[in-house]
Amino acid sequence: MTERLRLVSITPANIDAALGLKVRPDQERFVAPVVKSLAEAYVHGQVAWPRLILDGNLPVGFLMAFLDIDWDGKGVDFRSGLWRLNVTEGAQGRGVGRFAVASVAAEVRRRGSAHMYVTWEPGEGGPEGFYLKLGFRVTGEESGGQTVGVLDLTDRP
Repeated sequence: MTERLRLVSITPANIDAALGLKVRPDQERFVAPVVKSLAEAYVHGQVAWPRLILDGNLPVGFLMAFLDIDWDGKGVDFRSGLWRLNVTEGAQGRGVGRFAVASVAAEVRRRGSAHMYVTWEPGEGGPEGFYLKLGFRVTGEESGGQTVGVLDLTDRP
C-alpha cells in the first residue's frame, strides 16, 4: 500500500474529502477533527502545513505539520513536527501513519531541522505506543495537557 501513498495540498477540489475523514469513534477524543485543524492552519498561516493523504486517489488520512513555530513564545526555541494525524478506520494498520510521520520528517529535515516533535493526548488507547515504536522519546514537557515527544532525525535516512 505505501507505494501508492502520497500527500497533496488541501484545495477547493478536495476540501470536502478532507473534511469527511473520520477516525474510529474510540479515537475521537485523541485527535481534533480535520475541520478544526484547517481552521488552525488558516489562523497560524505560514507555520501550518496541512496535507491530505491519498492512497491512489482515495483519501485515507490527513496530517498537519508545524514548521518553525516559536515554541516558547520568546523567539528562542523554534520547533517543527507533526501537529495532527487523522487516519481513517479502514486504512489503519496499513502503513498510512508511518508514511505520514516519514513525510513530515522529510519536510522538517529538508528545512534544516535535526529534530521532529509531536504531541499526543495521553490515555488508554491513545497514540503514544505508535509514536514510541517509531523512535520518538518523551521529552518530559507538556503542551496544552499533551505529552511532547521528539525524534532525532540525524540518524535516520
